[in-house]
Amino acid sequence: MPIKRSSYKDIRRSGKRRVKNTAARSELKTLVKKFEKLLSEKKLDAAKSEINAIVSKFHRAVTKGVVKKNTASRKISRLMKRLRTQGSGAKA
Repeated sequence: MPIKRSSYKDIRRSGKRRVKNTAARSELKTLVKKFEKLLSEKKLDAAKSEINAIVSKFHRAVTKGVVKKNTASRKISRLMKRLRTQGSGAKA
């Protein structure tokens, strides 16, 4: 157990942050799963509108410090790539 009063405060703060961060990461994962489901069902119009929401949420998570910048960029890039390949594959 902590001895100093400030240590108790640190524990409280880190607990609150953990809850917020986990909720944000969970929401991102849910959005990505929803996007992948739309892609697998070949609903490209809905997927295009969903990708905008995903990008926005990832950028927001980066500014809040929930996700690192490169991680968000990598995931966004991979999702965009999947959308492009699905789009070109559907037309061919």
